Amino acid sequence: MDAPILPEELKGAVVAEWVDHFLAHLAPRRSAATVRAYGADLRQLVEDLGDHRAFTSDSLKRYLRANASTPVTRARKLSTLRTFAKYLKSQGVLASDPTDLLEAPFRRRNLPKALNTGQAGALLDQEDQGRTPKRDRALLELLYSAGLRAAELVSIDLGRLDLEQMSVEVIGKGDKERRTYFGKTCAFALQDYIASERVATLEEQKGAVRRGQAIPLFTNSKGKRLTTRTVQNVVKRWALSVGLDPSISPHTLRHSFATHLLDGGADLKTVQQLLGHTSLETTQIYTHVSIQKLKEAVEKAHPMGGNKSGEPKEE
Repeated sequence: MDAPILPEELKGAVVAEWVDHFLAHLAPRRSAATVRAYGADLRQLVEDLGDHRAFTSDSLKRYLRANASTPVTRARKLSTLRTFAKYLKSQGVLASDPTDLLEAPFRRRNLPKALNTGQAGALLDQEDQGRTPKRDRALLELLYSAGLRAAELVSIDLGRLDLEQMSVEVIGKGDKERRTYFGKTCAFALQDYIASERVATLEEQKGAVRRGQAIPLFTNSKGKRLTTRTVQNVVKRWALSVGLDPSISPHTLRHSFATHLLDGGADLKTVQQLLGHTSLETTQIYTHVSIQKLKEAVEKAHPMGGNKSGEPKEE
């Protein structure tokens, strides 16, 4: 096209051609699953537009109302539309972006689940469980003491662990490295596991470890790096053994770590750094958890807290 056109002039039949160009442009830059998802959304849009309806904010609103019944689905489809519209502008097809007038859905953010200190103590202070109790205790202690994600835990290399300084280097989201810390109880559990139960990798057994080679801290019975599924199973098994909710996961321990730090007086910026959050806003969700606990304490313990009648409670 010689010059960009207004959205109301870009009809559905032409949109269909540009969808094919867009997906071809996307293929070497995004995963196959992402390209398929974008393709499904945009072909659905082309069908909704037909041959004569134009690519305008009104027609896009109509499309979203008809095909996005939940906030999550709407958010995904809106992301597809915005990426497509941005591509059309970059190609000189559109003079203006009709998605600028579309509002993102309100998505209620659920407060993360966290164990209270008594539940965390019950989980970690119980008798050994399973066939690899020292390994499992060590990984549970590290999840809770350092606030790690399951993926971060299994990616830890033996050389990144410093028992003397009680710290460990982990690789978080976006391949960002950070150092986090743990306490004496966790350090003892890790030392006990490494000394008596850790299975060496095949390279270690053969004495063929190359300089700089990644050697996993947590291994299975064959000396291979643990999977996140194994970590999830360990957490669930130990939780069930003391009567805790079976939905407890490694992330529950991470939430508990952050919540208990804030409850204990740690500042938000410190907790952000320990968790590896890029944005402080992400960490602020834990302040809501602590505030909610304060509200519940007032309702439970204050003389007027749970009394709806307005009458003073009798002693």
